[in-house]
Amino acid sequence: MDNVLLRHAVLVGSLMFGSAIAVAQEVPKESVLPLSLAQRATQAAIDACKKDGYRVSVSVVDRAGLLRTMGRADGAGPHTIDSSRKKAYTAASLRRATSELADLMSRTPTLQALRDMNEQILMLGGGLPIELGGEVVGAIGVGGAPGTHLDDACAEAGLDAIGAAPKIPAAK
Repeated sequence: MDNVLLRHAVLVGSLMFGSAIAVAQEVPKESVLPLSLAQRATQAAIDACKKDGYRVSVSVVDRAGLLRTMGRADGAGPHTIDSSRKKAYTAASLRRATSELADLMSRTPTLQALRDMNEQILMLGGGLPIELGGEVVGAIGVGGAPGTHLDDACAEAGLDAIGAAPKIPAAK
């Protein structure tokens, strides 16, 4: 009798383990932006802007647009905190450079509604998606340089520091 119970317990255990493996295989796997890379990108972007005399704030968010890191250079205006975060959120959410989105909206009036998707969207240059291993894992946003093309350049420096290629369309 004990031998039958043991075989039954092994069979039930095997079935349960097999179903757990099948369920685990169905769970989506996502790459995560490590905190250390987010911090490195933030500091590199701040340093690049500082070298050129710009006092900025830099935010890095994960793929869901949630803040991973934020840095504000000495003397950067308080408004730069929100603008950098919103640019990063926008780039992560829409998976495109905010300068590209702003240009697209100016050429296609029907896309103006993108601006109103929610209160976190900011359609100004300075936000870039962070792509690692062919997957968007987050975004970086820079606010405070005297021109969005300069915010973009500082964001690019942040991406360069972590080996993520920037995807800014060429100016037309």
